[in-house]
Amino acid sequence: MANHGESMPVRTQCCPCGGGPGGGPSGLSRREFLKAGGIVVGGLAMTGLAWSALRAEEAQLGGPPPRKPLVVKPILTFEIPGRQPQTSWRSWGGIATEDQANQEAARIQGELEKVKAAADFPVTFLPVTAVRGAGDLAKAADMAGADAVVIYAAGAGSDIFDAIVKTGKPVVFFLRHKSGPVSLWYEIISPRYLHRHTDVLAVKGVDNTDVVVDSLDELSWRLRALAGLKNALGTKILAIGGASGWECPQAPDLSKAKWKLDIQTVDYKDLALLIQAARQDAGAVALARKRAAEYLKADGVKLETEKGYVENCFLLEQVFRGLMAKAGAGAITINSCMGTIMPIAETTACLTLSLLNDAGYQAYCESDFVVIPSGILLANITGLPVFLNDPTYPHAGVITLAHCTAPRRNDGKALDPVRVMTHFESDYGAAPKVEMRKGQKVTNIIPDFKMARWTGFAGEIVDAPFLPICRSQIDVAYKADDLTIARNMPGFHWMTCYGDYTREINYVLRRIPIAWENLV
Repeated sequence: MANHGESMPVRTQCCPCGGGPGGGPSGLSRREFLKAGGIVVGGLAMTGLAWSALRAEEAQLGGPPPRKPLVVKPILTFEIPGRQPQTSWRSWGGIATEDQANQEAARIQGELEKVKAAADFPVTFLPVTAVRGAGDLAKAADMAGADAVVIYAAGAGSDIFDAIVKTGKPVVFFLRHKSGPVSLWYEIISPRYLHRHTDVLAVKGVDNTDVVVDSLDELSWRLRALAGLKNALGTKILAIGGASGWECPQAPDLSKAKWKLDIQTVDYKDLALLIQAARQDAGAVALARKRAAEYLKADGVKLETEKGYVENCFLLEQVFRGLMAKAGAGAITINSCMGTIMPIAETTACLTLSLLNDAGYQAYCESDFVVIPSGILLANITGLPVFLNDPTYPHAGVITLAHCTAPRRNDGKALDPVRVMTHFESDYGAAPKVEMRKGQKVTNIIPDFKMARWTGFAGEIVDAPFLPICRSQIDVAYKADDLTIARNMPGFHWMTCYGDYTREINYVLRRIPIAWENLV
């Protein structure tokens, strides 16, 4: 019989991917890990790497690839009734003539121009097409190139809706109450279309969250969510040392299946050769030292480790940017970042990943593809850097979140203050202790191992403590009771960013599909 009270070994790392004393993941020795080329699951290995070529490609690219715009097709549905004696001859609605429809199309185009001008996400609106029946959709040939459709349902039958929904494109219904001529479907979209004359939702792919009345803000955040989803799906990400998952070896394959991720891997042996070549490049070394000096002398930066570690982080960043440029990727993650990278880079990767996030790339430690998809989605929705972190246990309305790779440009503009210290567990290298803003609202995503149900909430940073744990630390307050949070913490790692984007996350996850539960 097992002795359930016996002493059990405790990991000295914040994640199992650090492995044992040899530094490799899943118990591999460093030699075995290098021989195996890391844990490569479902990824395509990059080969033929040369530092001179990588440096040239990075210089030519100049930065991460921009987010692609969401292409939206607006369609106005209307009808022109004919008067008939002694019977009902028209439906509800304020559009009943061709002139009124033309005026409405112009109104829509003007409103969408305002949405585009105010948007903090990339979006393109195609011209409005007005249709009176499904047969008229041939006039909207450009809909084939759209990512999403906004239906201004002023009138006409639901056969038009069915034809558009069957294309598989996300659909948002915009109905008018007071913002213009009242819409027929403001009255009947729920009973006649969404419920199909039943008591339950009956249209596959459309639900109540796809209906907006009057509000351009309500339309805009849905489009922001869809733009984020478009850019998240099919993301190309570089995995140094291979793709992995926190105690979840199937995570990379789940990420490929659900998120269509293109995972490109780089063997640690190749990385070591690239770093060695970069160290022999006087220009690259001089640039790393110059950039490190500029970073350290900036306002809000305090150095509490050896300057050489920081310079090596900047050189490593140049290598990583070159690799991403060659791969055509805007995202990167590192396997075995708790050990294997250190003797190769002669520093830790913590500060390097922080720098990349602040520069507009997506950079994640631990190669944990349980949580990385949530970061990819959140970053593409917000256009902001995200913070992969370790949660603690919720109590007294607060939970501590911590890791050593936090970004500083958390609002997309200003740099939060930072203390550059050693990585906590190894007491080596350079890691940022970012002093995130007290009072700042933050989104927290809690992904599950099965990639079937995510939970999360919007909380508030109430402290940035200095405990003997991973360097960047925040205490986040929440409104739910402690047990609600504790009972809804699947997986392990969390993903956090400035702002409240829980409604956007909820809106798009059903399209993966992944269930979402907002805990607050």
